[in-house]
Parts: sequence; C-alpha cells; structure tokens
Amino acid sequence: MAKESSRMSAEERRESVVRAAIVEFARGGYAGTSTAAIARRVGVSQPYLFRLFPDKREIFLAAAERCTQDICRVFDEAARKVDPSEILEVKEAMAGAYLDLVEDRDGLLFQLQMYVAVQIAEASGDAEFGERIRAAWLELYDSARMHLGGDDELIGAFFSAGMLINVLVAMGFPPEHRVWNICPGMHDA
Repeated sequence: MAKESSRMSAEERRESVVRAAIVEFARGGYAGTSTAAIARRVGVSQPYLFRLFPDKREIFLAAAERCTQDICRVFDEAARKVDPSEILEVKEAMAGAYLDLVEDRDGLLFQLQMYVAVQIAEASGDAEFGERIRAAWLELYDSARMHLGGDDELIGAFFSAGMLINVLVAMGFPPEHRVWNICPGMHDA
C-alpha cells in the first residue's frame, strides 16, 4: 500500500488531506485538531502536508468548501431523479438524500464544527474565514433554492428541517424514535 500511495499525484494527496481533515476536525474541532493528526491519518509528514496547504486554516477551509460541495452534489443528484415541476417531490428526494448523507457522522459533525469555527474565527478578528465558509454555504443555498422553485417559504422549511435532522442525528436519536415525528417523512426516507 505504501508504494501505491507514493504514486499519488499532489491533487490526489490534497483530496486525501481534505477527507482526513473532515474526519479529524469533526472529532476535535478546529482548535482541538492538530495538523500532525491530519498528516498521520493521510500517511504523510507534516512538512509534506504544508507543501499541499500553507496552514491549518487553509486545510479547514478546503474541508469546509468540500463539505458544502458534497451536500450540493447530493441535492443536485436527488433533484435530477424526479420531475423538476413536482417541487414537493424534489424537496422529498433532496431531504431523503441528505438524510442518507448525514448517516456519515464525521461529515455531519464536521458540518456542525464549521458553524462554530466561523463564530470563533470572526470573534478573533478573522472575517475572511467566515466569508469563505458563508460563500460556500450560499452556493449550496442557491442550488437548493433553484431546485425548490425559489419559494422562500418552502426553502425556509427545507433548511429548518435539515438543521433539525442535523441535531437529531448528531444526538443519536434512532430513526424509530418519536422525536422524528416532528419531521414527517424524514425518518422513512
């Protein structure tokens, strides 16, 4: 395996770092995650890690952009599987696909860490950090909004349900638990 991984291109290594960073930051948060832990997970040295990314901040931001891109991709794929004129079917397909996506607890927990990291970075004076993550999230929002026909009420309900799903999954409520009843159809998806 070591020989195989030594043949990876820099872009493949960057991808490995981003995926490893999502797992490590999900578990330790921005402040509690070391670049050494990310490098170990990928199987590279820290100096090599810093040839791919200038610092921990850029690794986190790349992971945040990837996380929102992954959600957007899942929404797009789900929306393409149903008649786009049937907005409620599109919403249900996207919601079901999202629920499948957040079964990956590391991806979900990283997403939650993103929101916390924005606040912490901006409180310490790093406004650009939050701007980059908000820009990535706005691409996700705009894509979902397009799929849902631009209906602000529907979009609000969709994202509200998504955040509720985040909370219920992160807290470990099993799909058959009664709390899922406040999200009709979500636990069946």
